[in-house]
Amino acid sequence: MRTTSTRATTLPYFWYTDPQLLAREQERIFRRRWQYVGHLGQVPEPGCLAVARAGDVPVLLVRNSHGDVRAFLNVCRHRGMRLFVADAKRATIQCPYHAWTYDLDGRLRSAPRSGSEPDFDPEALGLISLRVDCWGPFVFVNPDRDAAPLAGTLGELPNLVASAGVDVDALRFRVRSASSYAANWKICCENFLECYHCQVAHPSLTEVLDVSEEAYRLDEATWYSSQFGAVAENWSGGFDPRGPVGHGQFHFLYPNLTINIVPGSPNLSIGPVIPEAPDRTSRFLDYFFSPDAPESWIESYLTWDDGVGKEDAALVERVHQGVRSGMLDRGTLFRSERLIRHFDRLVEEDLE
Repeated sequence: MRTTSTRATTLPYFWYTDPQLLAREQERIFRRRWQYVGHLGQVPEPGCLAVARAGDVPVLLVRNSHGDVRAFLNVCRHRGMRLFVADAKRATIQCPYHAWTYDLDGRLRSAPRSGSEPDFDPEALGLISLRVDCWGPFVFVNPDRDAAPLAGTLGELPNLVASAGVDVDALRFRVRSASSYAANWKICCENFLECYHCQVAHPSLTEVLDVSEEAYRLDEATWYSSQFGAVAENWSGGFDPRGPVGHGQFHFLYPNLTINIVPGSPNLSIGPVIPEAPDRTSRFLDYFFSPDAPESWIESYLTWDDGVGKEDAALVERVHQGVRSGMLDRGTLFRSERLIRHFDRLVEEDLE
């Protein structure tokens, strides 16, 4: 499914609207890649359960009796019931449909009336285990149980974050912000991957960061890409960018993870872009701050970031409206948008 062109272009526009292509993306991308699903604070002690998703795969994070974090398919082995729809704390995992009960390591402990069933083997009917791994407090899941370790996907990304003056293990979770968009998930990712639009569409952002072509740096690695922005020379705006973190860093980990660090007090926001339908995307951002970050600074930053996010929501929805017209084949990419091409190549390779 690789595209060819003599100039840098986007993916074909029908790739952003075709339901069959989204089904292929779920199979070839989201069921094979590491994805951020939450943080360790959601499962702080044994018996804590947290619901999550990896693409369209329902995930259940569990802190077992030994203190280990496990990940399971959040689906009962009996009739396919989704086990939990909200975070909980339980000594066991019990299906609300027919009371099949599993221990915190996924083993089937009991199933009503199973004693009268011939050849019933509870050992073969435990919960489906998923690969789980962590980077600091950040929890990742991969539905592919044969996947390589998370570290290979992260590469040098943890070192880049540390170089900003952010110790992820010292951060404290503050809040999760959830949103949804009437746009394809790839449009949302591509919007994150360039700041060519910032001077036009994000006046409050350009008051804080220098997003000129000469100053705004773009880098790419195998599985992630990065944007680096210095504080604007005559900064102004909603929050004070002075502090231990001197530059902004904005990373994208394929296939759908956004990571943001702004200048000022140590901070990091992290969250996935999740396809719901060809024309519907949901996402969330988990915000973390250093324990000594001033409360007033946190509040001013969150207000500023919420404003930028609302501007992006309007942008991606209008892009999707144009793309779905069917009157254009694809778009054109400039050098300032080369990280979009990096992302598009990875999508193309996974769908081949």
